Amino acid sequence: MHRRLGLKLTQDAPVTAFADVWRTADDAGFDHVWVMDHIASLGPDPGRPVFDAWAMQAAMATLTSRVRIGCMVTGNSYRHPGMLAKLATTVDHLSGGRLEFGIGAGWNEREHAMYGLDLGDVGTRMDRLEEALVVIRSLWGRPTTTFHGEHYRLTDAVAEPKPLQRPHPPIWVGGSGPRRTLRLVARYADVWNDTESSPERIGELSEVLARHCDDVGRDPAEIRRTVQLRLRQHDLADLPALVAAYEAVGVSEFVIVLPSDGDVRRHLDAVVDALPRLRSAG
Repeated sequence: MHRRLGLKLTQDAPVTAFADVWRTADDAGFDHVWVMDHIASLGPDPGRPVFDAWAMQAAMATLTSRVRIGCMVTGNSYRHPGMLAKLATTVDHLSGGRLEFGIGAGWNEREHAMYGLDLGDVGTRMDRLEEALVVIRSLWGRPTTTFHGEHYRLTDAVAEPKPLQRPHPPIWVGGSGPRRTLRLVARYADVWNDTESSPERIGELSEVLARHCDDVGRDPAEIRRTVQLRLRQHDLADLPALVAAYEAVGVSEFVIVLPSDGDVRRHLDAVVDALPRLRSAG
């Protein structure tokens, strides 16, 4: 199993700090870099700075040359899937085919209320996500797309150019719901991302994912397992052992989430210094 490591800076930092993280990751040998997708800042103060995820990914594409780039994960409820497919294709071309396409159902009630966006209940959000995945994959792969679902309608829709990566950029689906989310992972995703589950829970959910894969006739080994590790919750010195524990249950990729408060450069330097230990852990 090839262990891959990425970096993510989320919000409440100047653009220069984000650019510093991306360039450093590119130079230091990390495998991917990430942003998050929110309209308003998370936490008790929604007025803290947060930038648009897809504009940021376009910047990532032009400020780096090697590292793969993505959003962990884009909220399906913020954009029509046709527009999202076009945004992703544009970033894939800007990056020379380095996009990792992360998507989730969306969840933040406050943002949706602020902007008059329809969030819906969990079942509705998951239904919309499944329709969006069908639409996006079709727009990326077919000359035209006609789709008349409950939530989206497209008629002879053209989406040119296609992404550079064929058949499409790797699709990451984020979430840990055993019934709906993991079923969507089995049917549509190349990568499953979990945010905070323990290694033991990841092992249990991987068994659920394998059963969903069996139901749809897919080899579960085709799907990469990934987790996010937040430095606010874990001491950097403890990460090598934690990485080894996750790897023992099939996780092959790790996204280290840097704190955005305080000195971002200090946190970044510490993670870069720890990279050899993280590569060889276990």
